[in-house]
Amino acid sequence: MFTGIIEEKGFIKEFIQYAGSAKIVVTCSKILEDIKIGDSIAINGCCQTVVDFNQNSFSAQVSKETLNITTFKHFKPDMPVNLERALTPSSRMGGHIVQGHIDCVGKFIKKVSLNDFYELYFEIPEHENKYIVHKGSIAVDGVSLTVAEITGNIFKVAIIPHTFQNTTLANLSTGDFVNIETDILGRYVEKFLSPNNNISNITKNFLQENGFI
Repeated sequence: MFTGIIEEKGFIKEFIQYAGSAKIVVTCSKILEDIKIGDSIAINGCCQTVVDFNQNSFSAQVSKETLNITTFKHFKPDMPVNLERALTPSSRMGGHIVQGHIDCVGKFIKKVSLNDFYELYFEIPEHENKYIVHKGSIAVDGVSLTVAEITGNIFKVAIIPHTFQNTTLANLSTGDFVNIETDILGRYVEKFLSPNNNISNITKNFLQENGFI
């Protein structure tokens, strides 16, 4: 689990694609402070497992599924990436619950500068639009953001200077693709209200007996 608060920007050192997978090597510094084999690191919001590391980089093996549903297939050497270590029990949760499981790829539309602040617009597939709500949380390339506006399948976020300067959001150009993870709470609500779930059994007595009320 992650918070969407980026710890540092790393850079792709190597990205080697195989028949149905890939190997990624990322150079960084802060992320390496207490790194271990098997640790989870979010790379542009996508949870990856550390399989090797040295004094200035770590490596992960990328599955075919990850290549299919994320922007990883566009990685090239020297590209910047957002990095975050997994949440620990003692960490303050400054962002929102980010699983590191990408829902879809979005497209960067435009940036509007407002003095030191920025408004960024992104387009997502229409079938994902139902999971985005005004003032709700969303992770863009692993960055925890608040949805400021929604128009169809385009949403807007407002970026403070610190976030803009310390993440890859500052490197986006029109047409670039980004990893999108919507708020997991919306998907649980959808599952709970699905016609396939027998919610008729949930009564006031049931809630009282199980300590909900």
